[in-house]
Amino acid sequence: MPPATRVSLLPADVHAGRHGDQLEAGLLAGVLDALPSPTVLIDTDGTILLANSGWTEVADVLGVEELRVGVGGNYFRLILGLGDDARNRQRIAELHALMEGRRETVAADYALPTPAGVRWYHLQAARADQAGRVVVTHTDVTSRVRAERDSAWQARHDHLTELPNRAHLHELITAELARPDHGPVTVLFLDVDGFKDVNDTLGHEVGDHLLRQLSARLTARTRSEDTVGRLGGDEFVVLCRDCDVEGALTLAERFRRTFDEPFQLAGERITGLSVSIGIATAADGEVRSTDLVRDADLAMYAAKAGGRDRVRVFTPELRSAVRQKVLVAGELRDAIDAGQLVLHYQPVLHLASGEVKGVEALVRWQHPERGLLMPADFIPAAEQNGVVVRLTQWVLAEATRQAVAWDALGLPLVVGVNISAAHFATGTLVADVDDALTAAGLPPERLLLELTETSVAEDPLRAAAQFAQLRVAGVEVSIDDFGSGFSSLSQLVSIPAGLLKLDRSLIAGTRVRRSESAAAIAAVVGLAAACGMRSLAEGVETADQLALVTELGCTHAQGFHIGRPMPADELTAWLHRRASARTAEHPPG
Repeated sequence: MPPATRVSLLPADVHAGRHGDQLEAGLLAGVLDALPSPTVLIDTDGTILLANSGWTEVADVLGVEELRVGVGGNYFRLILGLGDDARNRQRIAELHALMEGRRETVAADYALPTPAGVRWYHLQAARADQAGRVVVTHTDVTSRVRAERDSAWQARHDHLTELPNRAHLHELITAELARPDHGPVTVLFLDVDGFKDVNDTLGHEVGDHLLRQLSARLTARTRSEDTVGRLGGDEFVVLCRDCDVEGALTLAERFRRTFDEPFQLAGERITGLSVSIGIATAADGEVRSTDLVRDADLAMYAAKAGGRDRVRVFTPELRSAVRQKVLVAGELRDAIDAGQLVLHYQPVLHLASGEVKGVEALVRWQHPERGLLMPADFIPAAEQNGVVVRLTQWVLAEATRQAVAWDALGLPLVVGVNISAAHFATGTLVADVDDALTAAGLPPERLLLELTETSVAEDPLRAAAQFAQLRVAGVEVSIDDFGSGFSSLSQLVSIPAGLLKLDRSLIAGTRVRRSESAAAIAAVVGLAAACGMRSLAEGVETADQLALVTELGCTHAQGFHIGRPMPADELTAWLHRRASARTAEHPPG
């Protein structure tokens, strides 16, 4: 069909005037009809002079009767008929500016409601001649807009749970803090206790299913004005608008109770999970969203440190404690190089022979201002701020050097060194141990590495692999504080350790509940023997306890009743005095 028959033209424009004008109008009509998008040519007063087939058919295609405005109709009145608002009036003003030569183009996206849903169009207008007439095209960009909106939504939401992600949560919190006359803005920071065990035992796919179930439960238990989001991993944040601390505590308790109901995962009922929750509130003053979430995070870690399955409200003291740990970690880095660290050694008694066969190296910090600091004063800060590996490297070097010095004095002691779980994560432990042994010239069988059972439980596979390498090299390995943590018997069996150290709480229990504690000690000693391991009782503080653990079959014992931790030179003198006393008691005959 020739273009002239497909384009609607205003009769006056086609038949009036010179023949050249008719040709020009016909040519313009053909060009417009070649465009697939609905297109019109409008006069300076908004009258539609030409309309292509895309325009004349759009009302029927979209089912919008307001669009049924053809040649001779007014384009400006059409726009206002779709919505007489500031945006559309601004659009008409821009078209007038284009007609008068004060603009080069007009371009904008707009939404058009239709019976089938909202469609999006891109309006593009340009001057057609010096008289100010304008060609306006309307291109359907619904697919593009939807894709952009989907992309923007995905960028602001967690793909697994479809909850707001970290970035969007901060946007929402910031917007709420900036809202005029807002009430208390409270953030709850939730961390699932035991989630790693689900991932490790049942797999990440089951772990993902758990997170989806949990997100649905949390959302169902919040108020309509609250927002649940996921930061990542097993961490969730709940934004509570117009909510004070008391209201947040009520909500937190509701969240804790949701874990009482078992989770159905991989055809199994999963129980035993819990949640640690931190709460922070901004009632007034200038507070940033990052500060509020950080404070709730600090409170959550305090709740977890208090025993898990707890709720803690943020206080300024928590922030001060964190700052102090950062300062301590910074000072500790300098202290290692400045020679401020010292080792004290606690003797380990071999019960069958009554001989001291080894020692445990315990680090102390001779702080220039605060005096002698115990490990509890700086080890946690070292672990949390990336200093513990450097610290352990120093301890390994000093302990092995001292063991060689004792060997030269005729005191062939096995020296034990505590290892942090963070050291396993670096993958450098085996190399660090080898470096220390080589530098000191100490045989590997004279070194014992100790790792707590809770640290082993954090990553049993990594621990087992590195333990195996160390034992093949001749270094003995010990699981420390057994009976205080969460590791399973299967993990104990799989860890290639040669020594099991009973937690001091088992030994201390003999003072109050002797028979029950004795039964527990006997069970652990039997377990160690069944796994091919020797046993060591920690925290022996009385002669009665020493006699009991000897009777129950422990291989070694350690505690203040035997000997307190002491510097190397004091321990040397103590060993000589003890040897002399034993000789006097049992002279060679």
